[in-house]
Amino acid sequence: MKIGIDAMGGDFAPLECIRGAIKVQPELGANDHIVLFGDEPILRQLIQSEGGSQDQFIIVHCPESIGMAESPTKALQQKQQSSIAIGFHFLKEGKIDAFAGAGNTGAMLVGAMYSVKTIEGVIRPALSSVVPRDNAHVGILLDVGANVDCKPEMLVQFGIMGSLYAKLIYHIQNPKVALISIGEESGKGNALVKEANELMSASDKLHFIGNIEGRDIFTDNSDVMVCDGFVGNIILKFGESIYDMVKSRAIEDPYWDRFNYENYGGTGILGVNAPVVIAHGISNATAFRNMILLTKEMVETNIVEEFKEVFITHHAEEER
Repeated sequence: MKIGIDAMGGDFAPLECIRGAIKVQPELGANDHIVLFGDEPILRQLIQSEGGSQDQFIIVHCPESIGMAESPTKALQQKQQSSIAIGFHFLKEGKIDAFAGAGNTGAMLVGAMYSVKTIEGVIRPALSSVVPRDNAHVGILLDVGANVDCKPEMLVQFGIMGSLYAKLIYHIQNPKVALISIGEESGKGNALVKEANELMSASDKLHFIGNIEGRDIFTDNSDVMVCDGFVGNIILKFGESIYDMVKSRAIEDPYWDRFNYENYGGTGILGVNAPVVIAHGISNATAFRNMILLTKEMVETNIVEEFKEVFITHHAEEER
């Protein structure tokens, strides 16, 4: 397995990326290889100074990088020698099995959609986030920002993709899928939520349990929570602010410790034709390590093939 990493992406890259890549080496198999995309002289110097072995890595020289604030589409067009652009080219050509990074989120999304492209039958790829539960379980929230404006059919697909992700990556059997609304009753919510509720209730491809409210986000009532990217991103950032406040007050509690983004490493772009993982922009070595392990698991579980089996088959049935 070859795992491609954008070594130049993130606020603390490439140093923290290299530290994470060195840290994860003992957890990789003999046939697992990390392919680093970035400025080769800088990467080799960092590997040496951090006590790593250059023989453990494949380095692809990329003289350019895309900044966090740059326009995704424009940057990818103008910086074709950037670590993100070359990384996605390798992924498209099958030279790597997966690609991950903590850089410009928009560029990672656009790069995935224009290189390996969206799975046939999927309207739009989605981003998910892990929500810690008080009983040591986790919930999956999606979309968390890739799709601000959605159609009802998209929310149904998010539920299906979230269910597969919860099952294969987090080992939740028969995940309970809920729709985030302003009331538990099926008639509550805006036009998008009401129509999505009807479609999800009629779908045989997910275990839909109905609507949940904001107070249910951190409870164990559901396993997969579906909303549009506008709502999901607000919930995600609100959760991050709670964690920051808890830490600033020096409150020690095992539950709140699980809100630390470092523990999860990132999230997959669900619905594209190859495993692609996006990590938090402020990722440190621990986060990069966990990002690599998540990417590895997405390859090992054949999650993309599972998505294809569901959506391509369903799309073909609709065409008939």
